[in-house]
Amino acid sequence: MSAPPTPHLSRQLTLLPLAATGICSMVGASINVVPIMIQRSVPGIGPWVLPAFAFAAVPALLAALAYAALASAMPRAGGSYLYASRALSPYLGFVASFSQWFGLSIAIGVVSYVIPPFLRDIATALDWTSVATALDHGPIRLVVALLFLWTFVLVNLRGLGAYERTIVPLMIAMFALGAIVIVAGAQFTHADFAAAAERIDGRAIAPAPAAPFDLRTFLTASAVLFSSFIGFDAIAQAGGEAKHPTRDLPRAIGLAVVIVAAFYFAFASAVYHAVPWNYIAAESATRDLTAPGLLGYLLSPTWTVLIVSGAAIALTNDLPSMILSVSRLMFAWAADGIFPASVAEVHPTRHTPTRAILVSAGVSSLGIIGSHLAGDFFLGVDLLVVSMLVNFLLMCMSVITIQRRNPTLASAITVLPDVALRDTLAFAGVVALSLFLLVHLQADFSGPPRAWYFRSTPVWLIVMAVGTLIYRREMAQLRARGVDIEYRFSTLPAE
Repeated sequence: MSAPPTPHLSRQLTLLPLAATGICSMVGASINVVPIMIQRSVPGIGPWVLPAFAFAAVPALLAALAYAALASAMPRAGGSYLYASRALSPYLGFVASFSQWFGLSIAIGVVSYVIPPFLRDIATALDWTSVATALDHGPIRLVVALLFLWTFVLVNLRGLGAYERTIVPLMIAMFALGAIVIVAGAQFTHADFAAAAERIDGRAIAPAPAAPFDLRTFLTASAVLFSSFIGFDAIAQAGGEAKHPTRDLPRAIGLAVVIVAAFYFAFASAVYHAVPWNYIAAESATRDLTAPGLLGYLLSPTWTVLIVSGAAIALTNDLPSMILSVSRLMFAWAADGIFPASVAEVHPTRHTPTRAILVSAGVSSLGIIGSHLAGDFFLGVDLLVVSMLVNFLLMCMSVITIQRRNPTLASAITVLPDVALRDTLAFAGVVALSLFLLVHLQADFSGPPRAWYFRSTPVWLIVMAVGTLIYRREMAQLRARGVDIEYRFSTLPAE
């Protein structure tokens, strides 16, 4: 009697849900919170947020090209891990993706923790004062954040059908409601906002002053805003579940980056067109702000509820796509033999890596608790930025080295097939991403005095050390079992 087939991931995702995975991983806190709270995170950026946003898109686009090229040749789960392990080395592939997994898992917690302020703004617009006050109460905010996280963990556990039915409608609603912000922001001026603030709060707002351009501040802000473009890599992590992977993975990456970049700039431009940057800078120093919440001064309660609801939807649809992304990284490690094999177990009917999802969700829950204890979510953002800068840097390096280290896989690349052009763009990505990484590290250590565990670089180094220990243990076990290491890490894993 033959043994039953081993459960495996199922190739069900077409172009639309793949693109939605990338888009929903990118749009959320990235547009509704980070471009506003950047005034607190990088004091002095003032009116230069939009140029910094545009500049941050350059290395993101170069990294996206690297991802698209590598995805066309290696359409499997855990994309970034697989790309670096086959084009650079198994060690770099694992530790870089391990830090990426940790950073993204913490970011899921950060996103969950940011959702309650949006619900607070909805309650405020509806004049539900007691509800708004409750949502600002620390323990209640913590519980609400955990409930949102685990709701979408359950969605992922139920399989790709439930995932697609959740994420695509959420994406459509997010764009539709976000368009209200773009239209409304373009219709109002700083003078309109000042008049509304004086009428509502009795507060006089001075005209926005001229602010000198400071290159160091500009680059620091661009490095933080780069986090807004993190997320398209989630498409690559879902490579093992794409129905037509070699065609749709690169297309989905391209669509996600172009659509989101255009939406980001239109959205942020509208907010800063209506709200003076000096008001945002002053208020962000004392409380968490949201872009739609600021426009509430200018709009009726009904419109305010709609745009804040759109922002809340944007945040919530971060969760299912990011949970999918981090769990597939863990699945890929385990399937390759450099992580406990039980993590690669797949549900026999839902075809989901149940344990990988649950472990990742547990780390994300710690991210929520950490944000709550720290009283500031930007540590999670900073940790994500350094993790992803390193990861994207290695993706560009993988494009350059794959032709020499793994010519068989390099010959399968269909995006940017001209090797000289592909390597030139990848080298430009290495330079740009290295600059951003250096700026971010310098800003991390030159900022206000604080305990080391509130700085992203030491925390990231500890995560890398933990990843190294796990890697060395698992590789030793592979060698002890007589596994051909060179062959395993030069070929694609079985479907």
